Formats: sequence, structure tokens, C-alpha cells
Amino acid sequence: MRITLRIILSIFIVISVIVVLFTVLQVQQEKERMTIDLERRASVLGESLKENIEPLVAKGQAQRLQTIVEKFGNRERLTGVAVYNAQDKLVAATVRLAPHLKTPLPLVGRVMSADQEEGTFFLMDGKEIYLYALPLYREENVAGALVLFYETQHIKDRVALIWESNFIRLLVSALFISLTTLLVIRWSMVHPIARMAEWMKSLRTDKEGTPLPPPPGKVFEPLAREATRMVKSIFEARSAAEQEARLRRKGETFWTPARLREHVRNLLRGRPLFVISNREPYVHEKRGKKVESVVPASGLVTALEPILQACGGTWVAHGSGDADREVVDEKDQVRVPPEDPQYILKRVWLTKEEEEGYYYGFANEGIWPLCHIAHTRPIFRAEDWNYYEAVNWKFALATLEELESSQDPWILVQDYHFALLPRMIKEKRPDARVALFWHIPWPNPESFGICPWQREILQGMLGADLIGFHVQFHCNNFLETVDRVLESRIDWENFTVGRENHLTQVKPFPISIASPAPASFAQPLNGGLKKTLLRELGIQGEYLGVGVDRVDYTKGLRERFLAIERFLEKYPPYQGMFTFVELGAPSRTHIKEYRDLMAQVEAEAERINWRFQTKEWKPIVFLKGHHSHKEIAPFYEAADLCLVTSLHDGMNLVAKEFIGAKGDDSGVLILSQFTGASRELKDALIVNPYDTEQMAEAIRTALEMDPEERRARMQRMREGLKERNIYRWAGDLISSLSQIRLSSVPPLGISAPYNSSKLNNLPGGG
Repeated sequence: MRITLRIILSIFIVISVIVVLFTVLQVQQEKERMTIDLERRASVLGESLKENIEPLVAKGQAQRLQTIVEKFGNRERLTGVAVYNAQDKLVAATVRLAPHLKTPLPLVGRVMSADQEEGTFFLMDGKEIYLYALPLYREENVAGALVLFYETQHIKDRVALIWESNFIRLLVSALFISLTTLLVIRWSMVHPIARMAEWMKSLRTDKEGTPLPPPPGKVFEPLAREATRMVKSIFEARSAAEQEARLRRKGETFWTPARLREHVRNLLRGRPLFVISNREPYVHEKRGKKVESVVPASGLVTALEPILQACGGTWVAHGSGDADREVVDEKDQVRVPPEDPQYILKRVWLTKEEEEGYYYGFANEGIWPLCHIAHTRPIFRAEDWNYYEAVNWKFALATLEELESSQDPWILVQDYHFALLPRMIKEKRPDARVALFWHIPWPNPESFGICPWQREILQGMLGADLIGFHVQFHCNNFLETVDRVLESRIDWENFTVGRENHLTQVKPFPISIASPAPASFAQPLNGGLKKTLLRELGIQGEYLGVGVDRVDYTKGLRERFLAIERFLEKYPPYQGMFTFVELGAPSRTHIKEYRDLMAQVEAEAERINWRFQTKEWKPIVFLKGHHSHKEIAPFYEAADLCLVTSLHDGMNLVAKEFIGAKGDDSGVLILSQFTGASRELKDALIVNPYDTEQMAEAIRTALEMDPEERRARMQRMREGLKERNIYRWAGDLISSLSQIRLSSVPPLGISAPYNSSKLNNLPGGG
């Protein structure tokens, strides 16, 4: 009985809600219809009045205007008429309206500003009035506005009538349906439901796999038929959904997180995905008594973090934050991002001595300048190499620990910090698919030959099944280096290296960003933002340039400042008008070359400012510090140009971030020819950063470029960026890794070069 009453009550409530919603919808439709009819009538009347009123407004004949508005002010449902001049001042109005129009109507200002007719409802003296305003013209210029005032009581009366008739009629119907349902349930449903419940119970508990015949009765025949096929239907639905997702993935034009997720799931088929890098995607730091999560400024993190968020998995990285140990569990793991955990971050702890020798020493004083042709001498120390080898082993052991319960894992090793790691992992887990992506350039064989441990580095890298660089040129350099240094079989047609029963493929994978900001179909709106930013910097100016970099000798900051100086020399009218803002993040300050570089860059900016600056303007603003993406974004959006003048760079994601931020298709990118990005972004102004004159001319060209050409260039680059985004990069990388045929035999000759006991023999190791 209680169930029956609940059913009846539920039906009554649902039908009542439907009645209310239906009535509300009908009322809205009727009100919209009547409003449109009222607007049409007002428009017709207004157009006829304009012919008589516009000449009088132009001549300022207020008395004749008053006569006309009084004449038309007493028509059916017309409360009155008012006329305003171009200064939003009331010129004439129906007598009964005049006391209510002492303050300007917002509608009048909007109509004259937008230069188009508009209607709206307005509360006057406690009554709802419909206002319809039309702009008045004088020689094609807006000279005022005509406003018609209509009463709306007939609309209210019609709405009330709908509520009275429809609501009562439908409510009675709902009551009748509920009562009828009660009778149907009591007479013909209760007993069949009980029999059906018993049958479904027997079907659920049957172990033979042969469905029992359903109880007789045509009422439940469809339900019985569907119940017997339940398992098969669920299986077919799942298969259909998976097939649909695969077809959708193949047919999509652009890569998205959803497409990448499905693509990776289809390739991995439940196998785990691991990313290994030195830089962690989230750093936990103490801020007073609180622990905050910070995203470090890193192109690698920018590129890889969306992949793990889309696909899940485990990221193994160096725990560098002062509160990192406080948030991890007993396995040194923490789920990230903090606000919406999507994957696991596994932290590896390094001593100060290990970090000094492996990271600041061998990686950044040795390999970094070695691979970047920026005329900074690489420094190689035997002690640094020992730390580098030992830390690679430490990461290998941490990763192997994570792999213990995994079969056929997929591993993405990142960058020059872990050149030895692929071979170390493959020694213990030949079933693992290992890819190494090298985020910096690869020099020619002669340059790389400077490194005393070039053989060991190449052997370690060739432990990977797949090695990726940003551009084909770096792939060619790598293969030529291998050919020069190691005994191997190089297939130049397929770009593979065969060595010690192991095959490594070498391919270019141009890295990118997640996706451009949504396009804006309005005119560029950065003028107000630009003025706001310059005002906050205490500067008055017309043009804004921006640069975003780590303060590194490969970024060409000094060359950039010299080009700005030369530009202002050659084109004096831009003095006082063009300001360049450099957002420079201090980097690797433990290394003397970087500390000296920071001092040189600051000194150069001060010298140029001292030469040109005025009381209210200076040419270069150097904002030293670590800036979040949120802080950088307004400068990208407001800038007229962005300078990316790297002396040598693997890709440079700043160039792509600037393009991605330009939703209004404004701005010009000035890009060094020595960046990987210059191979893709052909519509940038490509320059030689060592050619000061060329860069100065590029700045002038960017500022004086025809707006249509500027827009067309930016649109083409944004389309290319949208098509070749980070999700496509990850999809291509993982697809290539999936196509490699693994050997069941691990690479030979690994144990001799690497000895994990060094972890305990080095100072501070263990």
C-alpha cells in the first residue's frame, strides 16, 4: 500500500511540475509574441514619426516638436512620446510623461551610441512600461533619439488568463491521471510485478547460463525479453562505444585531451605509462605555516603535464621543494594536480653534493653548453661525471621499483639529464618500451667530440627503443655522431641504429603547447590592457614589445637589447613610444656564468635606459623574477610584438605561447633562425640574432606592418599551432613507440660501464 501511494504521489508531483513548466513556457512564448508585435507596431509608428521629427530636431524647433508628440501621445496603448537631442537632453515629451523624465534614460544613450533601434521594459511610477527608441539623424550623423512609451497591461492580462485556464485544466487532468493510475496498479499491475520479480530473481541466481521462461502476460513481455538478453546487450554496447571512439579519433582534425586519452588507452591496453624527468611538475613549498603547490617555470613541464593529465600514469622526478617530503606517502608518492588528482608523482631525493655534481656540474656546465652552439665553453670534471652516472642509477632504481608489479611498461625519459638511464632500465627490463626525448639541440660530431665521455653517453641513449629530437637536423647530427664514435649499423633510409642486438629509431617530434586561446572575432582589444600594463609600470607609451625567458646565455638577451638600442637610434620617432618588457626568470644561479650573465643583462638594460629614457618613459623594463603563466598572459595578449632571439634552441615554446595567447590575431613574432620553432612558424619575422641591423629593421617592420598582413600571418600560425599541438606531439611519440618491435634480449655490455655501488662511494651519496 505504501509503495502504491508513493507511486501515485510521485506521478502527481511529476505531472504537476510538468504542468507548471508547460505553463511557464507557454506564458513566455505568448509574452514574447506580444512583445514582438508591440515592437513591430512601435517601429512602424516610429519610422513614420521620424520623417517629421528629424528636421525639427536639427533646427532646434522645440515648440513644433511638442505639438507633434502631444498629437501622437494619445493613440491606443501609447502612453506617450519623447524626443532627445544628441546631448541626451529631453527636447519634447507628452505632458503626462514629462514629470517622470527628469533623469536621462539609459536606453537613449545606448541607442545613440550603437546607432540602432532598441526596445526594453521599464518601471515607471510603479507600472511596467515598454520603451522603444529610434536614433534620429542629421546628415547621416546621430542627432538625437525618439522614444515611444507603451502600456503593457494587456500583456499582463493575457498572461494571467493563460495561468488561470491552462493551469487549472491541466492540474485537473493530472489528478485524473493519478487516480486512473492508482486503479490500474491495484487491478492489473501488483500481482504481475510480484511474479516478474520472482522470475528475475531466479534468472539472476541461475548458474546454468540458460534463461528460464518468463511468466505469462503480454504486459511484461518486452521487459522479460530485454532481461534475458541483458549481458549480451551490455557487451555489445561497450563494444559499440569503443568502436565509435576509435572512428571519432581517426576522423578528428585536431588533437584534444579526449582524443589523446582514447588514443593512448587503445595503444597501452592497460599497460602503465611512466615519465622520467629532473624537473617535477609540482613543487611543494612552505609559505608561512601553510604548504602551497607551485608549478615551476619550465618548458618541459609546460609540454608534458597535459599528457599525464590526459592519460594518467606516473611521473618520476627530483623532489626539490622544501615541503616536498611532507606531502608524500611512504613510497615517496603524491597524487597531482592537488585540486583534481589525475596521476602519481614519484619523488627521488638527491643530496646537495649529488645535485651540485650531476645537475649544476655535468648536465648544465657540460652537456648544456656542449649542445648549444652559443660560444660558451663546456666544463667537464671527472667528479661531476661520477655524480651524473650515480644519479642516473638512482633514478633507474626508483623507476625499476615502480615497475616491479607492471608488465610491458612504457617509459618516456626526458632530456639530457638522463642520457644513461634508457640503457640502465633496459638491462633489467627488456620488456619495457623506452623512449628518450632530447629537448635541446644536438651538435655536429666535431662539437660533441669535446666530451670525454661521449661513448658512454651515446651507449646509454641507444638503450632506448626510440630517440626523439625537435627537428630532423638534430636527428641527422646525432646519427652522424654515432657513426663517427661507435661501431654500429645505421640505416639512413629508416633512421635506425642497430647495435648489440638492439635497434633504436631516431625521429623528429616538434614539441608544442596545449592549444591556442579561443579566437576572438572582435577587433583587437589589447589597447586598454596595454595602457593598463604600462601605467602599472609607471610608463607612458604607444607600443609594447615582450620577451619571456630564463636568463640563460643561449637566449640572446644581450643581442636583443642591442637591437632595441639600434632601432631607437635609427628611428628616433619611436623614442618615447616603444617600450620592451623582458620577463626574465633567474636560472641556475649556482653557476658563475649565469650569475655573471644576470649582472651583464641588467647592466646593459640600465645603460640603454640611461641613454634614452625620459621622465615618463624608458625603452626597456627588465622584470627579474619567476612569473606564473597567469602573470605572463596579459603581456602576451597586449604586446604588439614578441622577441625570441635565441642563439641556439631546441624548439622554444615561448614563441608558441605568444601565438597561442593572441586570440584577436594581433601582434608579430620576431623569431631567431636558430630555434626549432623557426622551421614551423614561417609567418614570423625570421632573423639572425647576431645581426643587430636586421633585428632593428624587424622591429620597425613589425610595428609598421599592414594590419591585414599582420592578422593573416598570425591566423596561419595559430591554425598550424592548433593542428600541431602538444596532444599531437604526444600521440605521434607514443604511436611511434608502439610500432617498434622489441627484442627479448637486453642490450649487451651494460654492467661494465655502470656500477650502482658508486651511489655509496661518492661524498654525500647513498
